Amino acid sequence: MRTFAVVVACAGLAACNKGGEVHEQNASVEQVASAVRQSGVANDILLHSGEWRVSGTMEEFNIPGMPPEAQSAMKQAMSERGNMSYDYCLTPEQAKRPQGKFFNDKAAKNCRYDHFNMGGGKIDAVMRCDGEPSSMTMTIDGTYGADSYETHVKMDMAGGPQGNMSMKMRSEAKRIGECTPEDLAKARREEGTKS
Repeated sequence: MRTFAVVVACAGLAACNKGGEVHEQNASVEQVASAVRQSGVANDILLHSGEWRVSGTMEEFNIPGMPPEAQSAMKQAMSERGNMSYDYCLTPEQAKRPQGKFFNDKAAKNCRYDHFNMGGGKIDAVMRCDGEPSSMTMTIDGTYGADSYETHVKMDMAGGPQGNMSMKMRSEAKRIGECTPEDLAKARREEGTKS
């Protein structure tokens, strides 16, 4: 769940720019990615490097067909895994080239955006993914800027092993200062091992 929260939050990070705007309807993942590139929304360096604090909160988790005791235990487990907070050092090099694929190749084939709007520090999107035997609708809205971002995500899944399921999550991040020399060196070493 931590990975999911970070990936969703990074949707705003990968396209932080006060310039261009993107407004797409009934579009594939590839069409939205292309529109983001062509709009210039991702061209400028707007994320400020430094120490960032990220937090994610599971706000709601429901499996309507599950017995109440089992649902309570599942909510507790999901809440523990979905609520997190950590600090990380964003290096100047990373700030110049935001990384991360928002969705994998399977999502690119099976998902379409009902709408995707990004610009002026705001993101608003609805994506539907069809698969066998389950399907998912994800709604994302949030704000982003050079020193902070916040996203709200709602996921509704149908046809999974547990039946229908829905969840709401919130991710927030803000720049809290400069990286210490030690954190900066560590972040650069870790980045070097990933390249």
